[in-house]
Amino acid sequence: MIQVDRRIFIHFDYTLPFLLAPIIIMSYFLVHELHPALADKQLIYFTTALITFAIFFLLPIRKLLWLIPIFYWLNIGLLLSVKFLGVTKFGAQRWVEIPFVNFTIQPSEITKIAFIMMLGYLIKNNPPNSEKGYGFVEFLKFSVYILIPFVLILTQPDLGSALIFLIVGYGVLFIVGVNYKIWLWILLSIVVTAPLIYSSLHDYQKKRIKDFVAEKPSYHVRQSIIAIGSGGLIGQVESEATQSHLKFLPIAMSDFIFSFYIERFGFWGGVILIVVYSLIILHLLMILVYMKGDYLTQVVAASLAFLFFLYTGINIAMTLGLAPVVGLPLPLFSYGGSSFLTFVILIGILENLLSFQHDELYDSVKYNIKD
Repeated sequence: MIQVDRRIFIHFDYTLPFLLAPIIIMSYFLVHELHPALADKQLIYFTTALITFAIFFLLPIRKLLWLIPIFYWLNIGLLLSVKFLGVTKFGAQRWVEIPFVNFTIQPSEITKIAFIMMLGYLIKNNPPNSEKGYGFVEFLKFSVYILIPFVLILTQPDLGSALIFLIVGYGVLFIVGVNYKIWLWILLSIVVTAPLIYSSLHDYQKKRIKDFVAEKPSYHVRQSIIAIGSGGLIGQVESEATQSHLKFLPIAMSDFIFSFYIERFGFWGGVILIVVYSLIILHLLMILVYMKGDYLTQVVAASLAFLFFLYTGINIAMTLGLAPVVGLPLPLFSYGGSSFLTFVILIGILENLLSFQHDELYDSVKYNIKD
């Protein structure tokens, strides 16, 4: 039996689960409509995620900060193992198979958690100068921890996920504070090296960029735009959502679930969904302001805000033909377990840091086993 001090729930953020609940419910509804068997599997993902959330919420995270570097380097080792033990799917070697259970994991998803916690750990132990921010030496130290997973994931190859690490890492540093001269040098370097960066891309990555800038969009994007257009203002009933139900719309439950959603619920349904995601991001940024001085909590909140913004913005943009198709899911909405579990764990960690703002509250959680 678990006994929990009621004071913990004073600081619990109830707004975040309130905003997330309709997204998760709608996701299940859409997946069930297209593929009931996969919807049952998604319920397993939901149950696993709920249990995992409870575990991370009750962990004494602030008392276990010394474990974060170990967790980070273990994940770097896991990324390295992909090169030698990785399983190839869809033409890319990004997964590792767990022995004896016939189950694969994508190390880049797990590493997001270790990466964000490591950033928080480093910033907490070495806060920035309040006036000038981090200098060049400190910036280089942080860059090592950002660039290692970026390079390892880039070689899988997985440009989309690699860029997420890069943007979240440097985005957090931008919010926390870095001398502005450093950002100017980085911007200049990107402009100068842009042709070299493009030439080093894989052929399929160049093709995605060419498809994006071409006058005629790719097949996937054309079908997506047709599905969105057929939704009109208020959407189609299930029997009339032909793009999705007749399989014209590819990957309708994951990468292009936004197109499926618009076909069913129309323009106004899309507006509501985008507003909900916007409220989630704004709420996370408000936590960032409210928890000023608590760098660990700030980093987790800022990272989650970046992740929601990037995943949502890029996913919706690619369904409209406004961004290359990179395979980033719509957060907690697209079908699948890896990304869903990553977001839930990070939300559980954030709720933990908010609820247990004072270390002594961890001592109030008692685990009593009764016959």
